[in-house]
Amino acid sequence: MMKRLIPTFNRILVQRVIQPAKTESGILLPEKASKLNSGRVIAVGPGSRDKDGKLIPVSVKEGDTVLLPEYGGTQVKLGEKEYHLFRDEDVLGTLHED
Repeated sequence: MMKRLIPTFNRILVQRVIQPAKTESGILLPEKASKLNSGRVIAVGPGSRDKDGKLIPVSVKEGDTVLLPEYGGTQVKLGEKEYHLFRDEDVLGTLHED
């Protein structure tokens, strides 16, 4: 049975991106060079409500690559895969290819 987690409120489900330890040509990269806390957004909640009851949508969407804080989030394991839940305001930014 396949499990799917749908976040609530302003939470997002992220799968961390594991940076490669070496290049395609086989050159080993130093550990610090490959250390970037980023992840791919798997699912998002509907958002939170302000004091007037209006919905404030989440600022990222499924498929976005986001920059994450070094610490924080809640680790979730679904099957063999590991994910993390973060609040929308914990995300530091989105990463885009130039």
